Amino acid sequence: MQTWLSIEEFAKLSGKEKKEIISLCKEKKLKCKKTGEGIFVEVETLAKSLVPMQELQIIEKENSLVEKTVSMFLALHEKVLMSKDETIETLKDENKFLKESVYSIQEVYDESKKTIETLQKQLEIAQEELEFCRKKYKLMWGRVLKKENNEEGG
Repeated sequence: MQTWLSIEEFAKLSGKEKKEIISLCKEKKLKCKKTGEGIFVEVETLAKSLVPMQELQIIEKENSLVEKTVSMFLALHEKVLMSKDETIETLKDENKFLKESVYSIQEVYDESKKTIETLQKQLEIAQEELEFCRKKYKLMWGRVLKKENNEEGG
């Protein structure tokens, strides 16, 4: 958007005389337009008229440097964001794997627990049978010994 100032306002802001401004307009160093109300100068050209050309070139070079720096920062920022997204995705996959591993371990634990309970029951049954056999053995051998003792004694 262009903003136009009257030649008088432009002279006040720039500190230049009207004659000098008109000569700059004729040399096309300033953008000017003539209307029925007077001569108007475009505001953007105010900077060019106030700042010497060498300084403008330096500013443009610095702007170029600033633009390059900003674009470099933006590119780095994009890379960081992409890296962050990749890291998040990797962590999600890792968490999913760990979660599945925990479920698998829990299943193995539950199966092992059932197996242990079954083995404990079988062990109890075997111990009861063993105890029964011991009692039966003692009882049988006790009768045999009594018979032998009775036959020897009588």
